[in-house]
Amino acid sequence: MLPFRKTSVILACFLGTFAAFGQNKPVSKPSQTTICNPMNLSYRFCLDAPSRREAADPTMVTFKNEYYLFASKSGGYFHSKDLIHWDLITTKDLPIEDYAPTAVVMRDTLYFMASKNDAPLTIYKTADPKSGKWQIANAAFPIGMTDPDLFVDDDGRLYFYYGCSDKNPIYAVELDNKTLNPIGQPIALFNSNKKEHGWERFGDYNEKDESPWVEGSWMTKHNGKYYLQYAVPGTQFKSYCDGVYVSDKPLGPFTVASHNPVSAKPEGFIAAAGHSSTFQDVYGNYWHISTMTISQKHMFERRLGLFPTFFDNDGVMYVYTGFGDFPYKVPNKKISSPEELFPKWMLLSYNKPVAASSELQGHPARYAADEEIRTYWSAKTGNKGEWIAMDLQKLSTVNAVQINFAENNTKTMGRKPGIYYQYLLEYSTDGTNWKPLADKTKNTTDVPHDYIELKMPVKARYVRLTIYHMADGTFALAGLRVFGNAGGKAPTAPDKVDAVRSQIDRCVVKMSWPSKPDVVGYNVRYGTQKDKLYSNYQILGKNSVTIGNLNSKQKYYFVVDAFNENGITKGDKVIELE
Repeated sequence: MLPFRKTSVILACFLGTFAAFGQNKPVSKPSQTTICNPMNLSYRFCLDAPSRREAADPTMVTFKNEYYLFASKSGGYFHSKDLIHWDLITTKDLPIEDYAPTAVVMRDTLYFMASKNDAPLTIYKTADPKSGKWQIANAAFPIGMTDPDLFVDDDGRLYFYYGCSDKNPIYAVELDNKTLNPIGQPIALFNSNKKEHGWERFGDYNEKDESPWVEGSWMTKHNGKYYLQYAVPGTQFKSYCDGVYVSDKPLGPFTVASHNPVSAKPEGFIAAAGHSSTFQDVYGNYWHISTMTISQKHMFERRLGLFPTFFDNDGVMYVYTGFGDFPYKVPNKKISSPEELFPKWMLLSYNKPVAASSELQGHPARYAADEEIRTYWSAKTGNKGEWIAMDLQKLSTVNAVQINFAENNTKTMGRKPGIYYQYLLEYSTDGTNWKPLADKTKNTTDVPHDYIELKMPVKARYVRLTIYHMADGTFALAGLRVFGNAGGKAPTAPDKVDAVRSQIDRCVVKMSWPSKPDVVGYNVRYGTQKDKLYSNYQILGKNSVTIGNLNSKQKYYFVVDAFNENGITKGDKVIELE
């Protein structure tokens, strides 16, 4: 057991014995209205060693007012009616083990294809994706490639974009919309320009000089403009993001957009927002579903995140990733700004004292509260009765809890019966009397990133999670994340910010500001116009940051917001850097 500060001595004492609450009714909300990244999907265990889960390279489409999600190595594809609850559809008709699938709706039919370097390829179609039954639409597609994207224009013409290389560019060609074969020869559209585009540079923090992988193209048309998104620099990095080029024509010429990267999440509990697809929900809202990185057991250990997307009055596309792994609402109407989605539930669990029934060397209990999915706590076993508990250090309003299970000493490959978690989640105001937050002791659904939105908020100081059944391996958590409000004052934003842009490398800026005792973290908002601060960079546990994903040719504006367990205070000091 870890040593605790004085405020948490009681935590270690009362957890020695406790009564079971398995027969109590849970208070979790029957009609969920919020979600929290990473998405709570049944990520499949990979078929090769080491044992780990994966989903990546997502394509989401809206078909007949419902949503279909195709992702690499998922053993099928996912379906949802509301972007909240998902079920898996299995099929024997599709090459589901091929990477980076894409799908497109054309007329009343859904078309599918995936990556394959050796031609010919097969394109599939269905009018009923719920059935899992697909037919062959083209058995001899002549272009071998990786990372396909099919795009249907408003006039019914069909285009094909592809490419995944640290040497070659993104390509495109028009297809016959009936035969699905190319019309003419593919043309090269663009390649990396890492000298000027900081977001294209290798490394977690764009600090390395290797050539990036330019991949994952996706075309979106909005108000007559064509927005061709692409992923860089590598799927294993926190810096994995999407850039965007814009054109008046589907085959170009393309120019780099004024706001780039269009989708990036360089820090937070889980980072990265690359190799994505952009779609509209049934209300007309745009969304961007992205690949997010863990990349510890294997570079392809990945998850998915869903982010709201907007086009401003000047046609600038931006994906909003600010506080992108905090809870946000799934709207049931057309919205116009990210602020409409934030329920104002703050993170209550960061670096809070944690006790556990046991812990493995190298995986201490504090890792369940460090806001880093790449580290995790593990108990010594996966036996029923192992537990972990957290002291929030003051009585707080709790609205939601996200339980991020980790894979430790797992042997599972693929999908099989018994892959689910059963647990009891409880809360207490005094450390002695416990009540259930969620009773999932009978659960048989695979929820590796389970997110519980409470029917009614509760007042709690302590939270405890007891395992009843593990999917495999030991009881391990990458994050026990509690959201709500601590009932105090929001912090003061920095009144003095120092920012220096490197004159040797104008893609890099270093920023710092005086620390404040009432702050949990900061969010730097920045952009190339004072009224378009669309990029976000979250900082926890420090009061400085080096940002390396700028465009060397553009002027930038920066502002630093502060947040704590009570709210967010936006900064009013805007820094302008030539």
